[in-house]
Amino acid sequence: MQHTDEYWMSLALREAEQAMERDEVPVGAVLVRDGVLIAACGNRRETDRVATAHAELLAVEQACRALSRWRLSDCTLYVTLEPCPMCAGALINARIGRVVYGAKDAKAGACGSLLNVDAYPLNHRLQAEGGVLERECAAILSAFFEKKRRDRELQPK
Repeated sequence: MQHTDEYWMSLALREAEQAMERDEVPVGAVLVRDGVLIAACGNRRETDRVATAHAELLAVEQACRALSRWRLSDCTLYVTLEPCPMCAGALINARIGRVVYGAKDAKAGACGSLLNVDAYPLNHRLQAEGGVLERECAAILSAFFEKKRRDRELQPK
């Protein structure tokens, strides 16, 4: 059975929800090859205390280990938020065949919102598509940051 982009993004959203339960920025990513789930991760920066523990990077690392190779040109990465410059660079270095993201990131997106990594003459081009389950992906991020603001306002000064 061939799954749709929406199906895979819903799995990435599940990873984002699990990240939010750990009090992480709720971004989730899944990496798929030939219709088979290879990796699934959510953000872990706070949990692991590692600046680079973004969902996309963790999924790429997991996939490289699972497939015993670093070139992932036959894979698609689904991520709930447009990749940042660091993650977009890693996706290029891993030769990801396709990246599908949910919500745009006007402050840090590197697949067209703030920057467009494909505008540079790099050794690999990202085939990036955005807007899959965009409303749901944006909603979980908005809810997380609204709660953070409310909690900060309730703290004694």
